[in-house]
Amino acid sequence: MENERNVTVFILVGLTQNPQMQKIVFVVFLVLYMVTLSGNLLIVVTITSSQALNSPMYFFLTHLSLLDTIYSSSSAPKLIVDSLQEIKTVSFNGCMAQVYAEHIFGAAEIILLTEMAYDRYVAICKPLHYTVIMSHRLCLLLLGVAWTGGFLHATVQILFTVRLPFCGPNIIDHFMCDLYPLLKLVCVDTHILGLFVAANSGFICLLNLLLLLVSYVVILRSLKNYSLEGRRRALSTCVSHITVVVLSFVPCIFVYLRPVTTLPIDKAVAVFYTMVAPMLNPLIYTLRNAEVKRAMKKHWKKKVTADSD
Repeated sequence: MENERNVTVFILVGLTQNPQMQKIVFVVFLVLYMVTLSGNLLIVVTITSSQALNSPMYFFLTHLSLLDTIYSSSSAPKLIVDSLQEIKTVSFNGCMAQVYAEHIFGAAEIILLTEMAYDRYVAICKPLHYTVIMSHRLCLLLLGVAWTGGFLHATVQILFTVRLPFCGPNIIDHFMCDLYPLLKLVCVDTHILGLFVAANSGFICLLNLLLLLVSYVVILRSLKNYSLEGRRRALSTCVSHITVVVLSFVPCIFVYLRPVTTLPIDKAVAVFYTMVAPMLNPLIYTLRNAEVKRAMKKHWKKKVTADSD
């Protein structure tokens, strides 16, 4: 199949062809990207520098913020630069690299969010055994599982994609390289390939979402035995996690758990899960978490005092 490929460069249509709108896109998404970087890196610095935030929940939150930073960086910089270009091009290898990055970091984050739900389940349903069960060794093992799952998912996906015969045209109706827009350019029947993508991407999102729903049903049932204050604190962390899960899983299921087709709304959905969701995640966790907010104030107060000295 590989020797049938005669496409070496792809042309991206982008979000808009209007020159004035492209300038607005540049400003808006540059601001979004800077807020995403600063928000997620602030969480990483705060948690790693605070002795009070040393529980498994914050261990996972640190790595979620790192994943959000890297995941957003796999598409945002090119979108920002391309908004200033009249013709937006990407090499074949560059396109495949972007698809691989999107799927390895996206899948790792999906699995990590599921593991964070397990952490909340143990903390709420088995509080007396929490420190024993959620040992540092298990946390590292779960983190390794998330990265391994992301690696296997993305590698299998890209090995199939890179060998497809792209015979032309080479115009991708998107602002980035993604599977379904790419499959529209393949000069073979893509029905079976679409089923494979749905199984490898959409089914992963759906399966993890079902696991999360089951875990939260168990958690909510166990809260009946808690005091009013205990329920309030438990629900506070759970609501933050559920919100992030919805922001991550719903777009994934919408985009990948369907036949090979592209819809006009796909670009807006892609903007949401590559730019908006990674920016909102740190805000959701910090605004609803008093411990993180206290640690941030303490960290920056100490930094300001040290700088003044």
